[in-house]
Amino acid sequence: MKNPVSFAVLGYGHIGKRHAATIDAHPGAELRSVADVADVSASLESDSEGKKISIYPSIDALLAHSPLPEVISVCTPNGLHAAQCIQILEAGCHVVLEKPIALSVSDARLVAEASASTGKLVFCVMQNRFAPPSVWLKSLVESGKLGEIRQVHIQCFWNRDDSYYASCPWRGTMALDGGPLFTQFSHFIDVMYWIFGGISSPSAIFKNQSHSHNTEFEDSGSISFDFLRSGWGSFTFSTSLFKSNFESSLTLIAEHGTLRIAGQYMEKVVHCDILDYEMTDLPASAPPNDYGAYKGSASNHHHVISNVVDVLRNGAQISTPISEGIEVVEIIESMYNSGSRP
Repeated sequence: MKNPVSFAVLGYGHIGKRHAATIDAHPGAELRSVADVADVSASLESDSEGKKISIYPSIDALLAHSPLPEVISVCTPNGLHAAQCIQILEAGCHVVLEKPIALSVSDARLVAEASASTGKLVFCVMQNRFAPPSVWLKSLVESGKLGEIRQVHIQCFWNRDDSYYASCPWRGTMALDGGPLFTQFSHFIDVMYWIFGGISSPSAIFKNQSHSHNTEFEDSGSISFDFLRSGWGSFTFSTSLFKSNFESSLTLIAEHGTLRIAGQYMEKVVHCDILDYEMTDLPASAPPNDYGAYKGSASNHHHVISNVVDVLRNGAQISTPISEGIEVVEIIESMYNSGSRP
C-alpha cells in the first residue's frame, strides 16, 4: 500500500510484541520504532527479521525524534497509560491505547480532553468486541428477538500464579496494575457494556485467596448490579484457580430465550434456545493470546489496527472510541467502590 500509516510501539513486553507483529502484518501499516526502558534490541532484532526499526530508551527519546510516527501504541503498565497517552497526543500523534485506558475515571476523562484539544485520535483496545460470539449476541439483542432482557451473568475463572506476578514488578501493585477487573477482565466488562449498556447499584464482595503475599488487591470477587436498560446481572471472577484458566462465560436469561457463551475465553456458543430461532454456525474465534506460562483473551488486535488504517486513510469511523473507554472505566470503578477490597 502506498503511504502506509507509520507506527511506534511504546512498551515491548508481551502485549507490545503483539502490537508490533500485528502492525507488521498489515499491508497498510508500517512499524518504524519501539521504545522501552529495558534493552530490547536483541529481542526486537529477532522478531523483526532484519527490518530496520529504531529503538529508543524512553517515551521522551521517542517523542524527541523527528519525524514522529503518525500513531503510537501504548503498551506499558496500566497505571502509566493515561499520562503517556496525553503526552503523545500533545506531541502530535494519534494513539492506540491498550486496556485499561486508565485506572480512574478522572484520568480517563483527561485523556478525552487531550484528544479533543489536540485533534488527535485515541483508538481504545476493546478486542473482545470483534469475537464472533460477541458480534452475534449484540446483533441478536438489538434485533428484539429475545424480548425483555431479564438477567445476564458473567463468570471468569482464571489462573495467575506466583510466576506471573514475579515476572514483572508492577504486577500486583495498586498504582500500576489496579486489580483483576482492570488487568484480566476489563475486556469482558467491555463486552457486557457494549451489548447491554451501563449499570447501576453495584454491590460487591472481594477476597484475596491465593495472592495475599504478592498483590495489593483481591484475586476473586462477585458483583451484582442492575442494568440501566433492562434486567439485572452479576460478574464473578477469580485468578486463583489451580494450574490454568478454566472458563469465561456469559449466561443470558430473556423473555423469549436462554443462551450461554462459554469456553476459556467466551469463544463459543454452547447453548441457544430462542423462540422461533435456529442457531447458525459462526466464524471461528481467534485463538487466545499465548504468553507461554499463561494465556489471555482472544487475539483480535488485527481488527483494531485495521480500523486505525481505515480511519486515517479512508475516513472510516472509530470502532472503539475514547468515550466508550471512559464508560468501561466508570463501570469498573463503580464495581470496586461498591465493596471492601482486601
